[in-house]
Amino acid sequence: MAATGFLVGYARVSTEDQSLDLQTDALLAAGVLPDNLHVEKVSGASAKRPALDLAVKDLRPGDTLVVWRLDRLARSMLQLYARLDQVYSKEAYFRSITENFDFGTISGKLVLGVLGLVAEFERQLIAQRTSAGIAALKARKGADHKWGRELYMTPERVKLVGDHLNGRNGKKQLSGPKIAKKLGVSAASIYGYWKQSGKGRFVRRRPKA
Repeated sequence: MAATGFLVGYARVSTEDQSLDLQTDALLAAGVLPDNLHVEKVSGASAKRPALDLAVKDLRPGDTLVVWRLDRLARSMLQLYARLDQVYSKEAYFRSITENFDFGTISGKLVLGVLGLVAEFERQLIAQRTSAGIAALKARKGADHKWGRELYMTPERVKLVGDHLNGRNGKKQLSGPKIAKKLGVSAASIYGYWKQSGKGRFVRRRPKA
């Protein structure tokens, strides 16, 4: 059987702030039609991949599932072979743009297995280096060091939001969007932070200006 059907593309990034553009551009350039492109933002370690499930479901005999890179499909050899079994059970094919091999042949499947093992090995090395780096940093900074992004909406800024929303403590009453512009955040964030701060309800009067 030859790959005579459609190309069905799948792209994934791990976090919301990552861009899918690199992958989607490559998939479209490879011949994937926009209607056959499935994307999602979910960790590769997640067992739930709705967009990937839909991509596999859309496969028909002769179609080819296309990804930008092998690790977009799976994070472990177990996941990889499980997904490939799903693809092959649909009498479809699999292609990775970066690892440009014909995985429909016996030698191609052998290469696929080796590449999968290498990718998994690299991920484990990265995880080990990350853990070692964090441990070393903790040793230097101390156990009480705070990790992650610096809190932007500090208690002082939350209080300022409340003062402006309610026009109190000598602050000019402003609308949520105007306060958001002043602080460089969204209006939804302004109301959300104030509501979650436990300061109580605020009076949303019409601003004087």
